[in-house]
Amino acid sequence: MAAKAVIRFAVLAAAMTIAAVPALAQTSDSNAGRTKTDCTDTTGAAAADCPKDDKGGGAGGGQGAVVLPALIVDLFPNPPASAAPVPTPRPSAPPADTQAGPPAGGPIVSPTDLVATAPRRAIAGAFVPDEVLVTVDGDAGAVQQIAASFGLEVRSQRQSRLLGTTLVRFGIPDGRPVGTVLAQLAADGRTQRREPNHIYSLQQAAGIVNYAFERIQLDNKQASGENVRVAVIDTGIDDTNPALAGVIADQFDAMPEVPIEKRDHGTSVDGLIAGVGALEGMAPGARIYHARAFEDGRSTMDVILSALDWAAEQNVSIINMSFVGPKNDLLATACRNARGLGIILVAAAGNNGPKAPYGYPAAYPGVIAVTATDAKDGLMPQANRGAYVFISAPGVEMVAPSGAGSDVVTGTSFAAAIVSGAIANLIHAAPERSADDIEKALAATARDLGPKGRDKDFGYGLLDIKAAEASKQ
Repeated sequence: MAAKAVIRFAVLAAAMTIAAVPALAQTSDSNAGRTKTDCTDTTGAAAADCPKDDKGGGAGGGQGAVVLPALIVDLFPNPPASAAPVPTPRPSAPPADTQAGPPAGGPIVSPTDLVATAPRRAIAGAFVPDEVLVTVDGDAGAVQQIAASFGLEVRSQRQSRLLGTTLVRFGIPDGRPVGTVLAQLAADGRTQRREPNHIYSLQQAAGIVNYAFERIQLDNKQASGENVRVAVIDTGIDDTNPALAGVIADQFDAMPEVPIEKRDHGTSVDGLIAGVGALEGMAPGARIYHARAFEDGRSTMDVILSALDWAAEQNVSIINMSFVGPKNDLLATACRNARGLGIILVAAAGNNGPKAPYGYPAAYPGVIAVTATDAKDGLMPQANRGAYVFISAPGVEMVAPSGAGSDVVTGTSFAAAIVSGAIANLIHAAPERSADDIEKALAATARDLGPKGRDKDFGYGLLDIKAAEASKQ
C-alpha cells in the first residue's frame, strides 16, 4: 500500500500544469493616419501606443498555455467580422495495416500511471496546448508503439529533409500538460528530440514612397535578381496583383485545410523582393517560391517546418522568414541544416519592443536578423533589440503591393524582404559567392548608425549593397 501511495503521489506531481510565457504577438492599428502598426509586445517601450488585448490568454495575459483560437489576431488594417479559422496542420492517419506492438522496454501501461523520467519543462512562448512534436528513430510501427505506450494520438508524421529524421505530431487526448508529456517521452530511447508545437507570428507593423533603393545604395535601374531563387514563408498571396506578374515560380500550401482569408502580408513581402512594374522590388527577375504557412498572422512549428522542407527542396539560394516566435530546437536544427546546404537565411528581428526577448528564427546562428529603419535612418521604435540583430534596412512606411492593390507598410518583416532582395542582386552579379562570404561582406560594409561597431539596436549598421558587391573576395 505504501508503494502504491508513492506512485500515485508521483503521478499527481507529474500532472501539474506548467506555466508558459505569454504569446509574443498582439496586433492593432496605431493612431497615425495611414500608417498601420503591429503591436507585438505590450511590455515593450512601444506599448503605450498600442491598445490592450482583453482576450483571455492573449499576449500580456500572464496565463499558461493558450488554446490556439484565442491566439488568432489580425495583423492587418481591417479586423475580421468574425473569428478566423484555426491554422490546424493537416492530419495524417497512420497506415491501416500497421499494428501497434509492445514498446521497447516493457508492456503498455496507462498514461495515468506514467512517471516523468525527466524534469518537467517550463515552456517559454505560446504553444498548441494538446500537441508535442517528436523526432523518432524508427518506422511507422515504432511511431504507433510510442503513441500506444504514452496514450497519444498520431496526428501527422513525415520524413523531414532538414531534420534528417521522422517528425511526428502527437496529440494529447487526456489533457496532460505538454511539459509532463515531454518529460514522459524522454523514457523512450526512440524519441530523439521532443518539443512543444510553438506558435509563431508574422512581423508586420504596416502603413509613402519606397526610398529603400536610395538608402541601401542600390541603383533601381541596374537592380536585378534575374533567375535567383528566393523562397518566402508567409501568408497566402494575391498572385493576380500586377506587381507579381511572372514573379511566382511555384507555390506550396502548408495548411491546405485552413481557408485563405488574408493575402496582404505575403503579397507585400514578395513584391518588395521581386515586384515588377510601378511597384518594382529590389531584385526584379528573381524567381519567388512562395510557401503559405500563416493565416491571420499565426502559424505553428509543424506547419513552418513543412514549409521549410519544401523550400529546401526547391534549390533556392535565399529563404525569407518574416516571422517571430520562441526558441525551438527543431527550428534551430532546420535552420542550421539549411545553412549547411548553402542557403542564405534572412529573418525579421521582431516588432516586440526594446525590452522584448530575442526573436527566433532571427536569433539563431547563421540567420541574418534584420531590423527596420525609416527614411532618415532612424530605428523603428517597436523593433526588438539585442546582440543578435545583424543589420538594418528600410522598413518604415514603404509602398508595397498588397491584396487590395497597394499599401503603405511598416515592420521588420518588410526590412527583411529588402535585405533578401538586395542579396539576390549580389548572387546574380556573382553566383559563385558563398553564404559565408555574403554574410561577411554585409557586416564589413554596413554603414554604422549607432555606437561604434556592432550594437544591439542597428546591428552592424545600414545595408550598403553597392559596397558589399565591391567587396567580393
